[in-house]
Amino acid sequence: MTLLDWFEKGASAQDYIESMEVNKETLLHIYNHYIPSEDAVQKMERLQGKGMKAVVLTADWCGDAMVNVPIFLKLAQTALMDVRFLIRDENLELMDQYLTNGRARSIPIIVFFDREGKEAGKWGPRAGEIEALVTEWKKQLPDPATDAYKEAFKTELIPKTRKLFQQKETWDKIEADLLQTMSQL
Repeated sequence: MTLLDWFEKGASAQDYIESMEVNKETLLHIYNHYIPSEDAVQKMERLQGKGMKAVVLTADWCGDAMVNVPIFLKLAQTALMDVRFLIRDENLELMDQYLTNGRARSIPIIVFFDREGKEAGKWGPRAGEIEALVTEWKKQLPDPATDAYKEAFKTELIPKTRKLFQQKETWDKIEADLLQTMSQL
């Protein structure tokens, strides 16, 4: 299948959000409170009329998607970019073409392409600064091969990252990272 085929298979932003059973309220909160910077608006306006499209591999349970998707959507709307959403586990053939570090099915993954379906860029699953911070936090957890790790991941890391994901400073870092990719389209 081509990227245009995957795009046609995908759900609109509205349909994806309406179908969400997890993290919907937080995603909408971020969407309704994140305001793109003037720099972001200018860079996205330059994409208007270029016919760029994007497919987002995601899932409603994913905390990274909860924060990245609404920020990306605001930028894409400013760029007049048509976006479709595909659920990761229902679209492994595409997902496996965009593995993180060649092995992980990390999401969200945003694949950008032109009118003809030629890939123009890829972003995800996290902004570099956020990834570095979360990686540091993970190093403070018990050995990953233990049950203590699983417990600490649930009770320490997830709440800490959820709090991080709801801060404007985090949104600004995500915006900057997305702009690095999107301004090159």
